[in-house]
Amino acid sequence: MTPSLNSRIRGMLHGVALGDALGAPVEKLSAAQIRERYGRVRSVMTRWHKMDLPPEQRNHRVRGDGIVTDDTLMTLAMMDIYAEVKRHLDAWDMADGMVRQIAWIKRWVPELQREAMLIDRLFYPEKWIFQRHQLANCDPRQGGIGNMVNCGAAMYIAPIGVANAADPKAAYDEAIAFASGHQESYGLEAAGVMAAAVAAAFLPGTSIEKIVETVTGLAKDGTREAIEAIAEAALRLRKTGAEHEEVSAIFHEIIGRFSVMGDDLNHMEEKVGRRTDAYRPSRLLSIEELPLALGFCLFNGGDFRRSIEDGINSGRDTDSIGVMAGAILGAMHGEAVIDAEDHAQINRANRLDLTASADAFAGVVTEILAADRAAAEARWVARTELGLA
Repeated sequence: MTPSLNSRIRGMLHGVALGDALGAPVEKLSAAQIRERYGRVRSVMTRWHKMDLPPEQRNHRVRGDGIVTDDTLMTLAMMDIYAEVKRHLDAWDMADGMVRQIAWIKRWVPELQREAMLIDRLFYPEKWIFQRHQLANCDPRQGGIGNMVNCGAAMYIAPIGVANAADPKAAYDEAIAFASGHQESYGLEAAGVMAAAVAAAFLPGTSIEKIVETVTGLAKDGTREAIEAIAEAALRLRKTGAEHEEVSAIFHEIIGRFSVMGDDLNHMEEKVGRRTDAYRPSRLLSIEELPLALGFCLFNGGDFRRSIEDGINSGRDTDSIGVMAGAILGAMHGEAVIDAEDHAQINRANRLDLTASADAFAGVVTEILAADRAAAEARWVARTELGLA
């Protein structure tokens, strides 16, 4: 039975939160460090590797036991923007809606264990949204210029794929228009491709192979080349029955041609003044998270849980890899992928109601898609009168 729109939105949001909750406790550890400390992370009830440090050394944050990060919170913020405007988005909605969501609306921030503005939790390239739009009052389309290039826009962009369900090109275009207010270069490109992947996942009867083929056709420059290279390896390794450790190592070797990050992810005093190509605009580079997420999805033939687990156990930016794999495959499979215990624990740990949020968003998306259909029919009538039919 083909999953309904509502079912797929439930699956998408659960996939985001599950990938986030599974990946958060091991974020920034390498694959080898994860294996040494945890074996294989399989449960949302995993203890954060920093939890035994003094509070000031973990920025007074908590993780583990189902707690999600800014990836999920900003995804929910995107859904709230759609609920407010009830139409498609552009950079002006970044300058208005997203600024208010992160800087002026209090919410429960699970990692801080208190009510706070989301900006109190965000990483610097996401705080940039506030600086560029409210403080610098820039042209909204130029908001991403000068930001450090990272996966920050791609990690929360899935709702744009939903609002353009079954139309990957429209999702790509809208994501680029909206996220230009936050990111540039290959960080912006990744947001467009991620949204397209989620939109493609809504096509009835699709497969992960078709989704990857679709987004490869839309992707540009280093992003496209990185996805192509990892996809080729994923299909080859799937045929040989390779184990996760080998797959992860090969994927990291490939992505190393497009990203200079490696396992050295922590910012510290010793790095002040160090020359690096990390986070700089480039037509040759790609973020790591999306190509890796697509690679693990492809290697596992679209298996929801195993793809997410393989992604987070590959190390580095584990929560965002898990979020991207979870969003795409959750949208593809629908709510059948939801494990009730995981779902309940994530809700409890974060004071969320994921099902209610998904269902409310489904109502908004239904209105937007109905308006799209009416506009398309009106265009067809107009073109018919012009003799173009």
